[in-house]
Amino acid sequence: TVMSNHGAKNIGDPQATFGVTLGNPLWEELRDIALKAGSSFMLNVTLNEQRNITNVFAGDIVKAHKVGCEFVKKSAMQRVEKPFEIVVTTNSGYPLDLNLYQGVKGMSAGARILKEGGTLILAAECREGVPGGSPLDKLLRSAGSIEEVLTMLSTPGFVRPEQWQAQIQALVQQKAEVLVHSLLEEKTVAACHLKSCPDISVEVTRRLNMLGSEARVAVLPQGPLTIPYLD
Repeated sequence: TVMSNHGAKNIGDPQATFGVTLGNPLWEELRDIALKAGSSFMLNVTLNEQRNITNVFAGDIVKAHKVGCEFVKKSAMQRVEKPFEIVVTTNSGYPLDLNLYQGVKGMSAGARILKEGGTLILAAECREGVPGGSPLDKLLRSAGSIEEVLTMLSTPGFVRPEQWQAQIQALVQQKAEVLVHSLLEEKTVAACHLKSCPDISVEVTRRLNMLGSEARVAVLPQGPLTIPYLD
């Protein structure tokens, strides 16, 4: 079910993103599967940055989930009027940034408000590596470029574990240059078709000087825990 639901077609759909349910093929498929399984009781909670429970939603899996989504949009989603030239994002810090696999979620969140051709900087510790030898690591290393990753994933019959993270990363990189500030060795970052960023402040300053006074920077300290979206 996961391999099918997270297949290249679904992941590549523009609606398959944070904060979207209706029209999102991943969510709609999972909803339909749950409904076919018969009556069930849902219990979901929302959290803040201190990991404290901020609300509880229980009952019918469709109705209660809808109410929960409405609460999240008001409490954890941030509307912006236009995209930014530079976005600095995270994956919400420890323990959510243990590896690059998880860090891709931070990339995806930041890319939602990034201008086409802009720069995205991901700050994620990645103490566990990609992880090395993981399906994601092997898939990225097997390709000569991000374009080749997407070509492989679009090949009929091609299915690999964790391919969804490689696809999301590649789609972000089609839109912008992606740099990573982490504990990863530079050769590991390069093998993943990314660029290292030793000093975020220096890099942001350098790029702002190149872009001019009208360039704008967005910073997402909580990464995908604060879901930005364009108006």
